Formats: sequence, structure tokens, C-alpha cells
Amino acid sequence: MKIAILTPTFFEYSGIDRLVEQQALQLVKEGHTVDVFTLDGSIKPKGAKVVILGMPKKPFWQRIYRLLMFLDFPIVRAYARKLSAYDRIIAHLYPMTLLAASAKRLNPKVEYIYHHAGVGITDTYSFFEKLYLTMFNALNNHYAKKCDTAISISKFLQAEFERETGIASRVEYVPVDARRFHKGTDGSAVRKIHGIGRQERILLYVGRISPHKGIHLLIDAFKIVQGKKPAVKLIIIGKHTFPAYTRKLQEMAAPGIIFAGFVPDTELPAYYAACDAYVTASLWEGFDIPIAEAAACGRPAVAFDVGSHREVLKEGRLVTLKDGRHAGAADVQSFADAILEVLGK
Repeated sequence: MKIAILTPTFFEYSGIDRLVEQQALQLVKEGHTVDVFTLDGSIKPKGAKVVILGMPKKPFWQRIYRLLMFLDFPIVRAYARKLSAYDRIIAHLYPMTLLAASAKRLNPKVEYIYHHAGVGITDTYSFFEKLYLTMFNALNNHYAKKCDTAISISKFLQAEFERETGIASRVEYVPVDARRFHKGTDGSAVRKIHGIGRQERILLYVGRISPHKGIHLLIDAFKIVQGKKPAVKLIIIGKHTFPAYTRKLQEMAAPGIIFAGFVPDTELPAYYAACDAYVTASLWEGFDIPIAEAAACGRPAVAFDVGSHREVLKEGRLVTLKDGRHAGAADVQSFADAILEVLGK
């Protein structure tokens, strides 16, 4: 079968892009011809071809282009024609849903599968960011409704997608590679790299450095934990995609916080193995791959009881937000208390 996988970006630092890579490798293993279409990316899955469509270089104009890609008639028409020759199209997120729907319109025999990972909109974003994401989500759902089959990566997203579109989807959780993430991993090299003593405890966060990830809340909670347990470090791994937010976090940072930046996927197992607990104060998650990867390495997690966390977090603590949406000082204190409980007071 000739299969096209469509994803807006294809980089190692994105959880969804890592899922796309897993899909491509699995489909190649099954004997299919697989082409990945993306606006930009660096991942090169063995056996699959990667087609770069291109987009502006500056982040601001990238966001504008992605939102208004439906106005780029020559590109949409050209790639719709190419994609209409495939047997199956798997689309992840707008504007790739636009291309998939356009190809389906040209050739109704093409099987169009929409893979739903959601668009999180939280109060941590500014008015204009929330407006952008609301428009983005509306366009995503409009073209996703043209699919033959919809797949959601959690029951939380399944319910959300049906509420927004009226379309039922089946749930397929994101798989964890047990060959890489397991309890026998050695994390001693991580302590050596960052100069962390054997007696010091390590908290770990992995993910994009984005407002909805609640890293500012995590830093505030860490300061409370550090007041009770001075011999503790917080390692924050992730690509910085919001410059103003990064500056805010750096101003908030306390001794003991290590911004490790982007860490190659091959090195992540050692970081999970080195930590005593995985921590995330994210305010929205469609699945949260790092929690599952940490669990595979035998590490408990602490997270707010939002999004899909109730489905994913099996060992550790879920912290209830008092009003269900907003996180205030009392929630940060509860989060810190949960970390202390997991570490062992």
C-alpha cells in the first residue's frame, strides 16, 4: 500500500512528531511504501521518504502561514494532486488536514485517516494567542470532519473531538518503546554531566517550553520543595519556542534549577533513570508521552489532574486544581506537597 503521513513539522523535540516517526517506521516494517509530507523537519525515518513543502523561516511568519495556508492556492492544489494518488493518507493537525481533505475531494477512493492529538487552549496564553489557537482549532476540525476514520490518542481527546465535531473516533494510546525505556537503564552519566551529587534528589521535566506547560508553576512549586529538601535539583528539558516566556522563567529560576535545553531522543532514557520523580505542571495534555516513558523506566510522576493525565499517570500523584481550570498559589502549594510526598518527607 502507498501511504502518505502528513504532519506540520517533523522535529525530534515534538511529541507528535516522534509519534509520526514511530508510525512511519512501523508501516515500513509492514511492507508499505511510506512518504512523510511536512512543512519543515529534520527527522529521517529509515525506509521512508520525507517531502519538505517549505514555509517562512521566522517563527511569527510560520504561524501566520500555517493559519492561512488555505490561501496558498498553488501549493494546496499541487500537493492535493500528488496526495490523491496515494491509497491512504494519515493527517496530523491542520494545515495538513486541509491537504488531506483536498486530496480526498479529488479522489474519493483515497482513505483519509485523521489522527487527533488536540489543540490545547489555556488561560496561560495571551488574548491574541488564544484567538490564534481558537481559529486554528476551528480550521483543523473543519477539514478533519472530511475524514473516513478518526483516531484520538486518549479518551479525553476522544470526548473533546466528538463534542466539537460530532464525530466518533477510536482511541489508540501512544506506544512507548520498551527497548529504549525500561527499568534497567543507567542514569549515572546524567549526574556526572550536570555535577549532581549521589545524595541529591532529582526532579525532571521533559517537553516544550510553552506557557500551557505550566513551567512557571513548576518552578514556584520547586522553590517550596527546596525549602523543605535543600538537596534537590530540577532538570528542565525542552526546546524554547516562546522567547518572552523563556525570559520570564530565567528570571524566576532559583539555584538548583538546570535548563538543559533540547536533549536528543537517544539520551532521554538516562535522564528518566537518573530522576527520582517526573514532574509536570502542564495545564492541558492530550496524552503526555514523558509520563508514560518515565513510568516505563520505573519512575513515579506528579501532575495536575487535567486532560488525559488520569489515563496516563499510574504511579505517583495527581493534584486537583481547585477551580478545575486555573492554577493559583494554593494549587502550587498542593503540587509541592505532592512532590514531597512522592520523594518521601
